[in-house]
Amino acid sequence: MVPEEARLLMSTLFGHRRPLLSPSILNADFARLGEIVAELEAAGADAIHLDVMDGRFVPNLSFGIPIVRAIRQRTTLPLDVHLMIVEPERYLDAFTEAGATALTVHVEATVHLHRTIHAIRERGVLAGVALNPATPLASVEEVLPFVDVVLLMTVDPGFGGQPLIPAMLRKVERLRRTIDAAGLHCLLSVDGGIKLSNVAAVVQAGADIVVTGSALFQDGETPGIQLRRFRELVTRAAR
Repeated sequence: MVPEEARLLMSTLFGHRRPLLSPSILNADFARLGEIVAELEAAGADAIHLDVMDGRFVPNLSFGIPIVRAIRQRTTLPLDVHLMIVEPERYLDAFTEAGATALTVHVEATVHLHRTIHAIRERGVLAGVALNPATPLASVEEVLPFVDVVLLMTVDPGFGGQPLIPAMLRKVERLRRTIDAAGLHCLLSVDGGIKLSNVAAVVQAGADIVVTGSALFQDGETPGIQLRRFRELVTRAAR
């Protein structure tokens, strides 16, 4: 997929509203997964974020291709598949065929990042690259012109419910300046420990996409109600 085609796909899928809300279903009740995805879509989710963990790259297991395929059958929303797995290039065809809209790989998990990014785009899906908190921004500077999404982790990946690392907000700000100064079109996504109490700071730091998970499934409220609260806060913070 050439850059112009990727930008057209992003515009078609995500529209022009910023910031976007991409709820993660990692902490959802999997017995009610279809129902929860439908509720999030009705509440105004812009995409569904799917955290795929292999127990090797991160110290936890989550789900894989069958869950992505099942969710694809229940929603027309973009599926943002976050591959927290080693050698993600081995599974690009499988996740694309399962219905992924975007595939995000970690710079720390693939040896030939440039090749993997182009392999993703050749399959007609959006290409994303993710960085762990301790990984410097310099590790992705050379591939920024070729990606559609850059995902900054604001927690060490592997488990939902961790608190956001405050110092990561400065990293978000630095990447925002880098993207803007270069006139790039990639979206800046932020994931990890984002709650109602800190989402405004994340937006003000420069996030285009806000990924929130555990905060949607606590406080005794439904995820749809919580997502609407997030929408109010991110809209206000973006003004």
